[in-house]
Amino acid sequence: MQSENVLHNRARELRHEQTPDEQALWRSLRDRRFAGFKFRRQYPIGHYIVDFICLDSRLIVELDGAQHLDNHEYDQNRDAWLVEQGFRVLRFWNNEWRTSADEVLNCIWHQLQQLTPHPPLRGTLSRKGRGEAIGHE
Repeated sequence: MQSENVLHNRARELRHEQTPDEQALWRSLRDRRFAGFKFRRQYPIGHYIVDFICLDSRLIVELDGAQHLDNHEYDQNRDAWLVEQGFRVLRFWNNEWRTSADEVLNCIWHQLQQLTPHPPLRGTLSRKGRGEAIGHE
């Protein structure tokens, strides 16, 4: 239990210490801005914390800096474990994001379409829950 609390506390710290590249990607993914998909950031799974995750589609997006050059084996083992848990992992280098943000977002979008062809439409029904569509004539 204590290690779980430590992991959650570390995830909270990482959310406050995001790199500028992570902040920029998060602005595109947060609040269902990305084609209606719900993403979370710095999310604990097992003994790991992933950068971004869409739980509905089981898609993890990692944005890696130079420190990952020395952690290649660790990242491979981590990704293998996450795949065993049923997740798909996309990794991008920070410089890919900086120079080709549209291509990175396009890649994420295509993966989401393959994994979840029709995301649930949220926020389109009346608050009373009668199934009356609002604002979509």
